[in-house]
Amino acid sequence: MQKIGLQQNLSQTTKLSPTQIQVIRMLELPSIELNQRINEELQENPALEEGAERLEDEKLRGLEEDEFDESYMPDDGYSDGRQKDPLQNEDFNYEQYISDDETPSYMLHQQYSPADEDRREVPIIGGSSLIEELKSQVYLTNMTKEQRHIAKWVLGNIDDDGYLRRTTEQLVDDLMFQEQITVSDEEMESIVRQIKEFDPPGIASANLQECLLKQLEVKEPQTEVIELAHTILESHFEAFSKHHFDKIKQRIGCSDEDFQAAVQEILKLNQKPANSFTGNVYETQRETIIPDFIIEERDDELFVVLNTGDIPELHVSREYSDMLNEYSRMPKNAETRKATQFIKQKLDAARWFIDAIQQRNETLMKTMKAILRMQYDFFLDGEETSLKPMVMQDIADRTGYDISTISRVSNSKYVQTRFGIYPLKYFFSESMTNSEGDEISTREIKKILQEVIDSEDKQNPLTDEQLVAVLGEYGYPIARRTVAKYRDLLNIPVARMRKAL
Repeated sequence: MQKIGLQQNLSQTTKLSPTQIQVIRMLELPSIELNQRINEELQENPALEEGAERLEDEKLRGLEEDEFDESYMPDDGYSDGRQKDPLQNEDFNYEQYISDDETPSYMLHQQYSPADEDRREVPIIGGSSLIEELKSQVYLTNMTKEQRHIAKWVLGNIDDDGYLRRTTEQLVDDLMFQEQITVSDEEMESIVRQIKEFDPPGIASANLQECLLKQLEVKEPQTEVIELAHTILESHFEAFSKHHFDKIKQRIGCSDEDFQAAVQEILKLNQKPANSFTGNVYETQRETIIPDFIIEERDDELFVVLNTGDIPELHVSREYSDMLNEYSRMPKNAETRKATQFIKQKLDAARWFIDAIQQRNETLMKTMKAILRMQYDFFLDGEETSLKPMVMQDIADRTGYDISTISRVSNSKYVQTRFGIYPLKYFFSESMTNSEGDEISTREIKKILQEVIDSEDKQNPLTDEQLVAVLGEYGYPIARRTVAKYRDLLNIPVARMRKAL
């Protein structure tokens, strides 16, 4: 006889409040895109209004300028002073929320349309960023509205060099977690394939080989030299990357002259496709970027200011609140219940949206303040050598936020200093110890390496072994493979390819 019994199982479920779901999406938005997002919500939700008015019977928390001093601590901190991550909460059933038919659709995912883009009045400074340019190309495809939304989300995963290094499976999983949108691997692959056809050529490639091949494919005219270069990269990439040129020539059966011509074509290609659009980002940002933060100096001290720009203040509609009170006093029937439910949904969505913006701003400010404290010397003198080694975990430890939150804050955000405008990612780097035992940023080593190679004799360029010796004289004892790694990161070829013809 089969026994029937009871078993008790423990399971952990992810719970996020509606406000936290909004915060997840807003943390990655720079100021200009936040302004667009607010305009969309104002159009979607009549219970949300622009302006500084506040309801008499509610205390909607606002972010006044003096709330951003160093002593400010939001109410959701721990007893020891640490901060709770705004994205971590156990008071709301996330799975129930995303399956609730009564939840407004615009709370589940952002919706875009070309018509909306035309109606927005957004401040533009002399140009657009690479991601903005790529997003504009989404509308040149035959994607559906839903696919366009996914495509723009995928673009946010492209790294600073222009590569899309996440696998299809990773993208599908992240899309479900971040946007609550389910797609098949096949549909995601289709969207990514279309993105890889965007300009600049090679954008969103998974690796260097794919990036270089894409650039060769679009070259016109397709000469025999281009075809030979394509063969080298497609069929002999590993040997080429190891500089086994004699083996490649033997396998292909080409002359030294043809091989040299093909190699020169390959050397003209851009290993970092993002650079072909932005050029030197730190020299052009003043014309193309609206900073999210401003570092100001007052009485010989540095302070962080959140650049709200044209972002409007928001409040909940008094008219809609009065309507809810009025309907609640009416006799209950199907019509009044439906109207009451609709008004309440709109009011709740407006409050969630306002709270999400406040939490976003609090999180951004606390993160930027932590960066300022760690890199204070750089913000004082603007010298790259003043940058201290700093990884995202350092800022996570100082703020109490999860490292994923720090990553979202750092993505596509910029800070204005007296010395220029910098992306937040600029301040993160690994560290090593020099010959004097001091911890230094690897960024400093890369700078010295670049300067050494720039000043070398181009008739007799320095080998990696010789670069190791030179850097050792500067007090940076690093291995040859480390020199090769940094040289590759700086997009500098090996010595034999740097030799002047």
